[in-house]
Parts: sequence; structure tokens; C-alpha cells
Amino acid sequence: MSHATTAEEHGEQHHGEMPPGHFHHFEPEQAYHAAKFGMWLFLATEVLFFGGLFAAFAVFHYLYFDMFKNSAQELNWKFGFFNTCVLLASSFSMALGVDAAQHGDNKKVARCMVWTILGGIIFMIVKYFEYTGKFSHGIYPWTNLYFGLYFCITGLHGIHVIVGLGALLWIRSLAKKNRFSTTYYTPVEVVGLYWHLVDLVWIYLFPLLYLINHAH
Repeated sequence: MSHATTAEEHGEQHHGEMPPGHFHHFEPEQAYHAAKFGMWLFLATEVLFFGGLFAAFAVFHYLYFDMFKNSAQELNWKFGFFNTCVLLASSFSMALGVDAAQHGDNKKVARCMVWTILGGIIFMIVKYFEYTGKFSHGIYPWTNLYFGLYFCITGLHGIHVIVGLGALLWIRSLAKKNRFSTTYYTPVEVVGLYWHLVDLVWIYLFPLLYLINHAH
């Protein structure tokens, strides 16, 4: 067998591993690892970003303890706890979706995305009622430093949830077109990593904003 024939068959083999319309200039395995590495880098920058905000909150909490303690009484921990449960459930359905994609079960991927999207929507609805409740009591980001940080951190997290919802809708549309298989599921894994970060950030936010000051 000639070298040219071997190369041709090798190329056909890897093109066959990709869904229609997905041809890359490098191996599918390389594309998979490059995509995951890129997402991990992005997540690292996000962790540093939110970590800086958490650190700022901790410093100002120490410097203005009484103001932070009194302001925190305006928050309803039950809302925060409910949203924590919602995001944990959505992360579970996301994990099931990733597993389904790895097994080429597009129908299950689509179903799991529906549940994950529903969790994100419920989370944002609860935040809407939280925000409007604060506004109705004359509490705004400029009320004091505590609420400035509260609205800033939770608002940025909310933006991440909205972006995640868009990505989940995209994954569902691909699943409805049967684009995933046992050899192609990279988008689901990458979006799954992002959604787990959204969940992880909130797990830190919940005790930081809703519980610590109530414990004093």
C-alpha cells in the first residue's frame, strides 16, 4: 500500500468521526483537547475575577462590620437557599446531559438541557423578585457599600447565568439535529464545565451573602 493511499484513508477515517459540516484542519482528538483546555483557561480567569470580588467583600466586611451585619438582615436566606437547590439540580441534569452525549443519546441530551434551562430560568425569576423587593423598600446599589457589592456580585453572576442559558439552548438545538455521537460531544462537555462554574460561584455566594452575617 502506498503512503499516499494510507494518508487518504487516514483522513477519511477522521472526517468520518466528525458530524456533517464539522471538518477541522487538525485531528478531532486535538480539537477536543484544545477546546477543553481553552475552556479551563477561561474558567481560571473567571475564578480569579470572582475571587477578587469575594476578597473585596471580605475586606470591607471586616472594616465595616456593623454596616454589613445590619444590611444583611434585609436579605431573605430562604430565597438564597432555594436558588442553591435549583442550581444544584440543574448541575445534576447537566452532568446527565454530558453523559448522554458521550453515549450518543441525542434525545436524552435534549431532555436534560430542558431541565437545566428550566433551572436557570427559575433561578433568574427568583432573583427578579429579590431585586424588585429591594427596590420597593428603597434599597439600591448606591444605598451603601454592602448593597453596592451585593448587586454587583449577584448581578454579574446573573449575567453569567443568562449567557449559560444561551449556550444551553444552542446545545439543545444541536441535539435535536442529532449532531452528537460517541466520537463527537465536545460542545456539551465545554458548556457543562461553564455551567458547573456558575453553580460553584453561587455555592460560595450563598453563605457569604445570606448566612455569615445572620450567624452573628
